[in-house]
Amino acid sequence: MSDREPRRQLSLNAFIYPAGHHEAAWRHPASAAERIYDASYYQEIARTAEAATLDAVFFADGPALQGDVAHNAVGRLEPITLLTAIAAATERIGLIATASTTYYEPYNLARLFGSLDHISGGRAGWNIVTTGNDAAAANFGLDAHPPHAERYARAREFVDAVIALWDSWEDDAVVLDREAGIYADASKIHEIGHAGEYVRVRGPFNQPRPPQGHPVLVQAGASNEGRAFAGRYAEAIFTAHQRLADAQAFYADIKARAASFGRRPEDVKILPGISPFIAGTETAARALEREFNELTVPAYGLLQLERITGASLNHLDLDAPVPPALFGGAGDVTDNGRSRLQVVAGIVERERPTVRGLLHRLAGARGHRVFAGTPEQVADTIEEWFRSNAADGFNVMPPYYPGGLTIFAEAVVPILRHRGLFRTEYTGHTLRDHFGLPRPAGRITAPAVSA
Repeated sequence: MSDREPRRQLSLNAFIYPAGHHEAAWRHPASAAERIYDASYYQEIARTAEAATLDAVFFADGPALQGDVAHNAVGRLEPITLLTAIAAATERIGLIATASTTYYEPYNLARLFGSLDHISGGRAGWNIVTTGNDAAAANFGLDAHPPHAERYARAREFVDAVIALWDSWEDDAVVLDREAGIYADASKIHEIGHAGEYVRVRGPFNQPRPPQGHPVLVQAGASNEGRAFAGRYAEAIFTAHQRLADAQAFYADIKARAASFGRRPEDVKILPGISPFIAGTETAARALEREFNELTVPAYGLLQLERITGASLNHLDLDAPVPPALFGGAGDVTDNGRSRLQVVAGIVERERPTVRGLLHRLAGARGHRVFAGTPEQVADTIEEWFRSNAADGFNVMPPYYPGGLTIFAEAVVPILRHRGLFRTEYTGHTLRDHFGLPRPAGRITAPAVSA
């Protein structure tokens, strides 16, 4: 690298899960479960992330009540609305929300994220999901959840339509000539005429092009279809890996897929999840993790595991080894669409845990990497994965909120800064600036609307 080339820098997001990413966080006195429907709670968390110059805050979401509400705080506020409240309370932090291509229509979703980008001054990101929760179908009048391949076929059309809507106003379409009485040049505003198998949208859009051109496109699928989709569209990818070698293989695969679509590999950021238990000593950090694990409810963990395996597990002895046959059809992590099942199968194969031990292993972050250690040890593992081409950064998933993020911001971020791996201040104002992504040029493919 020459002296004139910018040094590669980490990207770090705060993945906000209401009480924390450990399933028992709501029971722990360090959490604030009583505030999870209070917008000011999330504004405070976002300000903590912004003070540490993190790239973005991120909210997962799904259009159904997911999980066992009897044993966990699984409800949540609608994220795009919530991010608008956060935008008003912050200045620089990126704002990423999940929204489904299966249960939205392109026009209203384009408006939601376009509006968030305008309101925030260019800080919006869309985490594109096709939804994997069968319970969602009944909430939208459907008898069944669409098949995996059909959902991705719709998603490709959907994203193309959304991008076309954002691009339907050229960047200089707004003239604002008060003297001549011309607000906009109608020759620079275009119908998109998208007519596909799953999506039909005429356009044009009813707002100017977003400040970022397009809000940043994020994706989290690890199946073959998901990887192909990511290579074509995604600018940041949220992923789950337990081992460095698996993360390196995924990293190389996605970068190669992006290149096959004529994209620059560096314009796709690979961001695995890490859920750190942090304390002054490794012993204390592991004790903190055990403290949370001891608050878990086995019935809740078994239900989550059943959703991954597709099999009933209530008959299992909690203190017996996990039956290997439970994961016999998981396949290889690079070959099969059931990516989260494969992550769990790998844990079982390598560690041979008891059922209770596996439930504790998954309680921390639903298959994402849980790490217990000192601030230096957390920084060490982040640096190792970053320098080994396993990650361009991380989705930081504190086991509990708000304190889990505070200790990461106050104890780990300064170490990463000292090592020259992370910014000391924001150098731009948009999420694209933070991620080091270019602003896309508009793509005009349809006739202008009549003046």
